[in-house]
Amino acid sequence: MNQEYEHEVTSSSAEDEAEATRRDAGDAESSRASRGWWDRNADEYQSDHGSFLGDDRFVWGPEGLDEEDAGLLGPVSSLHGLDVLEIGAGAAQCSRWLAAQGARPVALDLSHRQLQHALRIGGDLPLVEADAGVLPFRDASFDLACSAYGAVPFVADPVKVFREVRRVLRPGGRWVFSVTHPIRWAFPDEPGPEGLSVAASYFDRTPYVEQDEQGRAVYVEHHRTIGDRVRDVVAGGFRLVDLVEPEWPEWNGQEWGGWSPLRGNLIPGTAIFVCERAE
Repeated sequence: MNQEYEHEVTSSSAEDEAEATRRDAGDAESSRASRGWWDRNADEYQSDHGSFLGDDRFVWGPEGLDEEDAGLLGPVSSLHGLDVLEIGAGAAQCSRWLAAQGARPVALDLSHRQLQHALRIGGDLPLVEADAGVLPFRDASFDLACSAYGAVPFVADPVKVFREVRRVLRPGGRWVFSVTHPIRWAFPDEPGPEGLSVAASYFDRTPYVEQDEQGRAVYVEHHRTIGDRVRDVVAGGFRLVDLVEPEWPEWNGQEWGGWSPLRGNLIPGTAIFVCERAE
């Protein structure tokens, strides 16, 4: 039932023996599970998907929507000189693209191993290891914040994250993040025809958890409906400017976990929320 595209790698032995279930999981457990999972699986994730993501490309999701084409952060020419925070940066591919446009990005991730891959790829980028719910920056430090499938699906309290993002943004600052489209939670996470039949309630918000033999979570993902996400954005101190649901392009023939041309041409796979800091 796992929906998160970044989780679609061959898990290490710790997860091979994990039990998949639906149960409650709070902030601390979710954060601990995410840090451990990504530290263990970052190598394989970058090996499997690095060529698609590129070293300095800003991709919003498995459909392959590029920020260069979408302009969700604003016109490319407007990025020059702006301070930008990337949350859940992984190997900082998006931050490198931003730097190439003349922005001043900071790449933040919970996983030490993911940031080691950022160092391996290189580039003169500030890298910060921290939890998205407790951002280690002063108020009004950034003009923009962005996250491509990072942090938001993995936290128990997204409003807490949004309020932290609002705090570090300057007035009028934009916050853009992408997540698995919530409708996908109603379908099996399969790329073929079996992934086109509803198998669960869209309205079941119970987190997806993989846990070890002692019942400790090794992976946690939280489901929110579209309406939940909109309300969370507002509660976090933002205005929703746009909600983008990328269509599957003809050029993209890849399968990535449950994402595929078959499903992508019929049901949305990614939701991108474009928000601005409310005064």
